[in-house]
Amino acid sequence: MEQKDVQSIIKTYHNFLSTVNLDYQRPLIHSINWEDRLIEIKGAKGVGKTTLMLQHILQTFSNVDDTLYASLDNLWFQSYSLKDLADWFYAQGGRYLFLDEVHYYPHWQTAIKNLIDEYADLHIVFTGSSMLQLEAGEGDLSRRLMDYHLPGLSFREYLRFEGIADFPSYSLEEILQQHVQISFAVKEKLGSIQPHFNAYLQHGYYPFYKAVQAGYEIRLQHVVNQVLERDYPLIDDVTVATIEKTKKMLMVLAQSVPQMPTMSTLYGQLETGRNQGLKMLYALDRADLLMLLTDKTKSLKTLSRPEKIFLHNTNLMYALGTNTEIGTVRETFFLNQLSEVVPVHYPAKGDFLVDNKYLFEVGGANKTFDQIKDIADSFLAIDNTETGYKNRIPLWIFGFLY
Repeated sequence: MEQKDVQSIIKTYHNFLSTVNLDYQRPLIHSINWEDRLIEIKGAKGVGKTTLMLQHILQTFSNVDDTLYASLDNLWFQSYSLKDLADWFYAQGGRYLFLDEVHYYPHWQTAIKNLIDEYADLHIVFTGSSMLQLEAGEGDLSRRLMDYHLPGLSFREYLRFEGIADFPSYSLEEILQQHVQISFAVKEKLGSIQPHFNAYLQHGYYPFYKAVQAGYEIRLQHVVNQVLERDYPLIDDVTVATIEKTKKMLMVLAQSVPQMPTMSTLYGQLETGRNQGLKMLYALDRADLLMLLTDKTKSLKTLSRPEKIFLHNTNLMYALGTNTEIGTVRETFFLNQLSEVVPVHYPAKGDFLVDNKYLFEVGGANKTFDQIKDIADSFLAIDNTETGYKNRIPLWIFGFLY
C-alpha cells in the first residue's frame, strides 16, 4: 500500500488536529500511563475521548506524523483493513497508533491482538463506547490491556471549562470532614455558587455543549439515538425490534424516574419478558444512559432487579424527560457524581449507602435527619445552601470529587 492510498486518513487526522484546543484538558490525560503498549479509553459518546487523545498527540509529539489517528467508523475501512493501515504506518517508522470508535470494526479484539503480537514495539491507544466489553472468546486482550474510563464533566471541571475558576478535587473523606472550609474557599472565588450549579445541572455534563449553544438538548437527543441505533447493535448483536423496545424503555423511564419499579408492569408495556427486559435495562446502564441502584454490587452475569432507576445524569433529564422534579434532579446529581469514585447502593433506610459505610439523605434547605436519625455516619446533602454545618453538607460540593 502506498501513501496515496492512506491520504484521506492522513487528511482527516490533520484536520482534526487543527481544531483541537489545549486550553482545557481533562484530568484523566495526566493519569494515563501513555507508555503502556495497549490502552483502552471508554466512555459515553460526547464526553471527550477523541479530544483527549488528540490533545495528548499535540503536546507529546514534536512531529505529529510520527503518530497516526484513525476513526474505525471511517468509510476507508470498507476498502482496506486495519492491518493494511498498521503495516503501512509501521513501515514508515510509526510506532504510536491511535484508534477511535473501535467497536465499529468487525472482530476488533482479534485485529488489535494480532498487531500487538506482530509488532513488539507498536503502541496502540483505542477508544470505545462505555458499553464495550472484552469478549473472552475473541483475542484475549485482558492480560495486556490498561483500561480507563472517561466520565462527563464534574461540577468542578465545568467551572474550569467555563473559565470561571480552578479548584482542586477532594476525596469523599475530605469533603465529609472539611466541607465548611472548602465551601468558604469556593465562595471567596465565585461569590454566589448556586447560579453556576443550576447551569451545570442543565447543560454542563457533556463538553460539546459549548459548540451547540441553544441546540444542546436536541443534539443530546441525537447522541442518545446514535448510541442505541448504531453502537448498541454492534456491541450486543441485537435485533431492530430489541433496539426499538430499548428506546421505548428509556423514554418510558425518562418520564417517571426515579422509579422503584414494578418490573412486570414495565415489561408488559414493552411486550417483553423478564430476562430480555433486564438485559435491556443493563444495556442502558452500560451505555451511561441509566443508573441502576441496587442493594448489592451489580453483576452482568447475574442480572438482578434494580431497587431504583435513574437517568444517568441531570442533562439527560432535561433533554429526554418532561418530569424534571427538583428532588429527582438532586438525587440524580448526587448518584452520578458519587458513583464515579465510590460504590453507591440502595439502603434499608435513607436515600443512598455510599462506600458501604456512609448513609445519605438528599434534599432541599428544609431537609431534616428524621428519616436517618440515630444512625452512625449519616449525612444530609442539602441543595440551595452554599455552606453547611457538621453533617449537613451542601449538595454542590459533591461535584468536586473528580
